[in-house]
Amino acid sequence: MTSDPTPLVTEATLTDIATNGIWGPGHSVSRSVVDVSRALLASLQGEEGVELPPELSELVAEVQRIATITLPRITTYDGVRLSAFRIQLKDDAPHPVVIVPAGWNPFGWLPFLYAYLRLAQRGYHVLAYSPRGIGIEGWPSTSEGFVDVAGPNDWADGSYVIDYAQQSLRPGRIGFLGESYGSGISQLVAAHDPAGRVDAVVALSTWGNLAGSLYNNGTRHLEAVQALIDFTGGPLESKFDERAQQLLKDFLSGRNLDEVVEWGTERSPATYVDQTNARGIPTFISNTWHETLFPVNPVLDLFERLTVPKRLNLWIGDHGAPEGPGLAGLVPGVPFPGLAEPTREAYAWLDHHLLGIDNDVPNWPAVNSQSMFTYSTVAIPGGTNLITVPARRETYASWHEVTTGSEAWYLTGAGDTGDGSLTDKPAVGWSRDFEAGALTSSVAGELLKAGQREWFGNPSTYKFAEFERDQLLVWSTGPLTGSGEVARRIRGAATVRLTVRSSVDAATLVAYLYDVAPDATARLITHEPYTAADLTPEVDTNLVWLLQAVSYDLPVGHRLALVINSRDPLYSYAGSDLPALTTTTVSSVSENEALLRLPLG
Repeated sequence: MTSDPTPLVTEATLTDIATNGIWGPGHSVSRSVVDVSRALLASLQGEEGVELPPELSELVAEVQRIATITLPRITTYDGVRLSAFRIQLKDDAPHPVVIVPAGWNPFGWLPFLYAYLRLAQRGYHVLAYSPRGIGIEGWPSTSEGFVDVAGPNDWADGSYVIDYAQQSLRPGRIGFLGESYGSGISQLVAAHDPAGRVDAVVALSTWGNLAGSLYNNGTRHLEAVQALIDFTGGPLESKFDERAQQLLKDFLSGRNLDEVVEWGTERSPATYVDQTNARGIPTFISNTWHETLFPVNPVLDLFERLTVPKRLNLWIGDHGAPEGPGLAGLVPGVPFPGLAEPTREAYAWLDHHLLGIDNDVPNWPAVNSQSMFTYSTVAIPGGTNLITVPARRETYASWHEVTTGSEAWYLTGAGDTGDGSLTDKPAVGWSRDFEAGALTSSVAGELLKAGQREWFGNPSTYKFAEFERDQLLVWSTGPLTGSGEVARRIRGAATVRLTVRSSVDAATLVAYLYDVAPDATARLITHEPYTAADLTPEVDTNLVWLLQAVSYDLPVGHRLALVINSRDPLYSYAGSDLPALTTTTVSSVSENEALLRLPLG
């Protein structure tokens, strides 16, 4: 694996995972996560002198008592050998197997080794594997071949892994559990396995439409794609075949995007939802409100089209934040209240559909939605917060039931403060412009990290008064009232409608919806970019787009604010090839009044 000595794992290592999550510096997996997994693997392989906290030592001892552990290589149809981690329970009972395609990370199946041991404790054979091309050269968790990005090779590989499981483990039933990349592969293998052998799927931090997740409203999610390219365990040229290299380069440069969309659509569970429905595969889906890799709206669209037994969990935070600690090393005594729920419920789903356990899963409402920032926290040393009461969760029979009404807020021209207002009556005949092309203080947040901090009780705050008014536009309500402590129950996807013109032939607009407190600090509720291409300079164009869906309680006395700017570090910008700033003008015209339509529930 590596010449480095096996790391020392202490209670502090586990506490780091339980209080800071699975993402480390940059776009890396936390060192604590990797250290726990490396130490567990060394202990399972009988290495002398491995130091583990008592809870992990007991876990290793129990799994060694009840199971045999091996690291096989599984050869697929074209000779590519996949790295795998296998736990085979020793008794002769027909146990089900949980197959775990690894997430998109340079360590393959390694980071969630803790979860495989927990699954074995529950009565499962376990077969985790690294999808082709994933991993660092020389590590045993690295697979051969080129990364297929959940394409047909990965579907075929999944069926070969099932073949191997049936031959070597003789399971009673077969389930797939995946986080991130592994979650999409899980859904796609289940839909495509020629023999229809998958009995249940758990898809955590998953996607519905890969093309729509990474390229939507004419805007490329550049930072997400660049992070994925950098996170395979090697350079682009050694990890992808020539066609994939060209597609990724085209995406980053904004060329041949129709072909990129076709490629991404082929890799989307939503494309094959009819096959999933026809097979009746029970499907458990999890996603987050501020997801920066696979935004929530395409996942909601997929979920609503599923007619199988299904469950949708929606959480505060970003990609991998809710489920990661439970998969990586969550032991009793360290989590904040509610931290174990994402994985506990995923396991309960498998227990019912694979083990046949008579638990509460059949009575679960289809949707369980966590309302953003409704947790209680206390300040702790270091300047951060600790959650003492978990955020409230709401249940619904379907996503369609979440939004019960809407409220139109019309945008006005600039007032005495220089900002516009959000009012209940249409306002037309005004226009406002700003300098497009500059980065401002209004941003969606750091990829992966801002949402991870949200999950642990530390959402980002913005200094609303310091937003650069010459490079963005602001509209806000006055302090809002309501029943009890909540002024507005925002539930669902808000709509923005604007009339826009640009001094050049394209414009990117990023819409942000903020909660502004009485002290003028703000929290981001939701956002979404839109890029209009092929414009005629200085000619009006009407634009309408949806922001990402949310569940958010706006407190009484707070203001609602809409901010429009032209650039966000996460996304492409239409004027990136221009040497200077341009001008974007927003206006409101009769029969297309500028408005924000707020979904309520």
